[in-house]
Amino acid sequence: MGDTLEFNEIYQEVKGSWNDGRLRFSKQNVVYKSSKTGKVDSIPAGELDLAQWRRVCLGHGIKLGTSTGNIYKYDGFRDTDFEKISEFFKTNYKLEVTDKDMCVKGWNWGTAKFSGPLLSFDVNDNTAFEIPLSNVSQCATGKNEVTLEFHQNDDTEVSLMEVRFYVPPSQSDERQDPVEAFAQNVLSKADVIQATGDAVCIFKELQCLTPRGRYDIRIYPTFLHLHGKTFDYKIPYTTVLRLFLLPHKDQRQMFFVISLDPPIKQGQTRYHFLILLFSKEEDINLTLNMSEEDVERRFEKKLSKNMSGSLYEMVSRVMKALVNRKITVPGNFQGHSGAQCITCSYKASSGLLYPLERGFIYVHKPPVHLRFEEISCVNFARGTTTTRSFDFEIETKQGNQYTFSSIEREEYGKLFDFVNAKKLNIKNRGFKEGKIDEYSDSDEDQHDAYLERMKAEGKIREEGNDSDNSGDESGEYEYDSKASASDSSGDDDGSEDESSKTKKAKKAKVVKEKKERKPRKEKKQKDKGGPKRPMSAYMLWLNASRERIKSENPGISVTEISKKAGEMWRQLGREEKEEWETKAAEAKRQYDIAKEEYKESGGGSAPVPKKERKKSAGKQQEEKKRKSAVGDRDRDRGGTNDSFKSKEFIETSEESSSDSDRKSKSKSKSKSKSKRKKPSAESKKEIYDSLCKIPTNSVVDISARNLLIITQIQ
Repeated sequence: MGDTLEFNEIYQEVKGSWNDGRLRFSKQNVVYKSSKTGKVDSIPAGELDLAQWRRVCLGHGIKLGTSTGNIYKYDGFRDTDFEKISEFFKTNYKLEVTDKDMCVKGWNWGTAKFSGPLLSFDVNDNTAFEIPLSNVSQCATGKNEVTLEFHQNDDTEVSLMEVRFYVPPSQSDERQDPVEAFAQNVLSKADVIQATGDAVCIFKELQCLTPRGRYDIRIYPTFLHLHGKTFDYKIPYTTVLRLFLLPHKDQRQMFFVISLDPPIKQGQTRYHFLILLFSKEEDINLTLNMSEEDVERRFEKKLSKNMSGSLYEMVSRVMKALVNRKITVPGNFQGHSGAQCITCSYKASSGLLYPLERGFIYVHKPPVHLRFEEISCVNFARGTTTTRSFDFEIETKQGNQYTFSSIEREEYGKLFDFVNAKKLNIKNRGFKEGKIDEYSDSDEDQHDAYLERMKAEGKIREEGNDSDNSGDESGEYEYDSKASASDSSGDDDGSEDESSKTKKAKKAKVVKEKKERKPRKEKKQKDKGGPKRPMSAYMLWLNASRERIKSENPGISVTEISKKAGEMWRQLGREEKEEWETKAAEAKRQYDIAKEEYKESGGGSAPVPKKERKKSAGKQQEEKKRKSAVGDRDRDRGGTNDSFKSKEFIETSEESSSDSDRKSKSKSKSKSKSKRKKPSAESKKEIYDSLCKIPTNSVVDISARNLLIITQIQ
């Protein structure tokens, strides 16, 4: 048997929800650490006086009791763990682990026993159920019954709201009413908002950031009471997870942060952190409302009856003594300006990020606390708006991502060294380790490492680049050429021509290096007259099942129907799917037959695309112009009847031919004026005789012949 026993995945019930964690038995103490919150419960071995082994819903559990009256219950053990735990307790704690049976008869008549912080309901000396009285928020009495109401936990799917106990009238002539006695036993241990007794001390008008406002904080032995103008909050010390004391960046103020689980509630708003803001210059003289003997006995020199000092020191000292938890302060991290925090933005608000020894905390809107053990990886990312800042991203093991943006470039080196020293997983470690000083340099004109990395990745993706051009990066990125242009603008006037030449050369290179785009494929025209494509097996099944899904889920939306149908289709068996796949195959066969018949009947020929129609029309127009030009040249040379257009051609293309004739005549007239001399009478007569031989079968022929005669003679 070793010195310690450790068990993983051990559950602890917290207000109706099961939180898993790790339980360790050692010679000195029993330690349980919650995986969700990181909270550690430590029970000294000398205080243990009860150990019960019980059969519970999650296997087997152990119930531990202490001499101070506290009860601890842990579930999730296996049956075989009993022997190991029993032997360990006998050897190290000198305590017998008893096997306790639970009552499972389902009777509702039994005996209520108050044992410390628990209300136990027993049937025939066996426990049926237990109620932690710290979960009770209200206790109301009736004639013969007592009603208990409970604090609600937001993490639970099903919550217990209230329990009613019927208390029969007492047969003996006792002075005290049994209903009132029952209620007093509950209220003595219940977590009820009414303050019982006097406050240890009161701090007046403290500035609170969350929840926002000015509050009087009344310190009671077991809880903290916030009293404001509008709202009151009660914070039991058992719900306090951690205390933080953080210096503001201006070195004149201090944050005091109280982490809570479960949080305090106001309507639908949950406050997981209580953040107080103090001025360092504000002092206070504090007197505790206790005798000196009680202060000495209760706090063991942690506090004294009369104290004086800074207000934030007094509040933190009192809270530390009453809650019995350490106060977390920033470690040895120092930013670029010497502060222990980094100015950044989270979501829509600006705040301060504090690197701690075991995590990060961001204040204040909304507050975020991330422990190193729940962080999966971190990432340093380029800022979205400017190169003067960067983003710090944190990803947790649960898959949540937190982005702290607009961090000054000078903070990079310090933050990277801190993260690296804490051995956190950095996503872009390979790039960042070689360039630690890049963000710490304040000179804007220095080499940009992030840009160089992006250029290198662009070169790898670029297929057509030669090795000779790899050193010239002007054609790779547009902003690099802009930078060169801005640099050249600061030179002397005499160098403007050279810079403009280099700009043109670079622009030309950009055009040259661009890849040739592939011609876009012509969109296939849909044949509306053809047979309709068959549906798949899933669509056939969906059409048949749609009404059934609607009737089973009234009020379901269209998108939810598709989602629900997809889940149902995946859960269908192979035989059920085979039926619909057979129907789909038959529909496909019918579609193929109908398609063949449609093609044989002349359907299905693809229509000519619009671009092709335009091209063919353009070619016909060019051909007409070319033919008319050839006819004009032949007529100028005195050609035969074969060079003239027939009657049918003239009738169908009267407008286009007349246009081309006018153009050719105007050209020939200008040429004749500039190059040719005026014809003699003999040449005119020859032209006239040749033109008179044109057949005169129509009015159009006569008009065209006369027009040609007049033109040629002139």
